[in-house]
Amino acid sequence: MSTIPENLKYTKDHEWIHVEGRRATVGITDHAQEQLTDVVYVELPPVGKVVKAGDVLGTVESVKAVSEIFSPLSGRVLEVNHALEDTPEVVNKDPYGKGWIVVLETSHPAEADRLLDPKAYRALIGA
Repeated sequence: MSTIPENLKYTKDHEWIHVEGRRATVGITDHAQEQLTDVVYVELPPVGKVVKAGDVLGTVESVKAVSEIFSPLSGRVLEVNHALEDTPEVVNKDPYGKGWIVVLETSHPAEADRLLDPKAYRALIGA
């Protein structure tokens, strides 16, 4: 059964986001990494890239499939998790911790109000 932390927001595309002021950390959910199985590569966006909510941030490649990572919010990429370049499997082992993918500086923090809360995300995945 997938872990769904209570302190995060979620997207219908299975990204999670933790917002602190204008900083927002983004990753893929436990459910998403379970569906992908063994992650073998993570394509990260360049630092400084400006995105709108719904834009592609990068991709996660597994032995089964390639899945796009969509930005939950509009903003600018402040940081990327370079550790994933050498150890992409961290996304499987710790999706909500060391497996984070990017940190955004949000340009419209109110967009987070449109994201799913943990209860709605559980309903989406049937958990």
